[in-house]
Amino acid sequence: MTLKLYVDRMSQPSRALLIFCKLNGIDFEEVYINLSKRQHLSPEFKEVNPLKQVPAIMDGRFKLFESHAILRYLACAFPGVADHWYPADLYKRAKVDSVLDWHHSNLRRGAAVYVFSTVLAPAFGLPLNQQAAAEAEKVLLASLAKIESVWLQKKGRFLLGSGQPSIADLSLVCEIMQLEVLDEKDHKRIIGPYKRVLKWIDDTKNAMEPHFGEVHLILFKAKEKFQKQRDAVGSSFPQSSRKLDLHSKM
Repeated sequence: MTLKLYVDRMSQPSRALLIFCKLNGIDFEEVYINLSKRQHLSPEFKEVNPLKQVPAIMDGRFKLFESHAILRYLACAFPGVADHWYPADLYKRAKVDSVLDWHHSNLRRGAAVYVFSTVLAPAFGLPLNQQAAAEAEKVLLASLAKIESVWLQKKGRFLLGSGQPSIADLSLVCEIMQLEVLDEKDHKRIIGPYKRVLKWIDDTKNAMEPHFGEVHLILFKAKEKFQKQRDAVGSSFPQSSRKLDLHSKM
């Protein structure tokens, strides 16, 4: 039976799974779950993931959710996946796991909340939240500093000093790519000081083309929509609270 990926391409971890499968020649069916239309709350999707979040997968009768668990599963369950994605060596694998575990409590907590609070909330019928954004920004900046000083090492282009990307590189870079929807000045202010992080982003994107750009196309189109909306109101933050369908005409 074909592997089914339940995803919304506006979701950072959803994009990571899609890119991983495409890069490794894993055959799959993409099942679109539109978050802005609350399709993740439907009874049908609850049967796949009772937590009502994307991404999730079905591999035959086997159901799995949580993106890092899925990436680990895909790397181990499908033949032909190169070892650098999730090394068989116990020590190298544990190091990759350490980055993934750190990600959810740090980078994802900062980046996802900041972007949602400053840009995405109106698309879900919620107001922008300046206080939540300020708190998230502190976590985000601290996380970028940790990537620069701890996870990026001088001897390799990728996280943990590796010469090839792992699922940790893929997960973290997709998270950071969500910052593309910010106002250009805000984006530059936040990530501009982290030169090694910027180089790592470029190296990781280049290692994953052409699939990286193709999967992120929806994000770049959303960026254009948000910029037009900002230009219309003449301010980067706070923005108009008008609800925006992220997926219309994309």
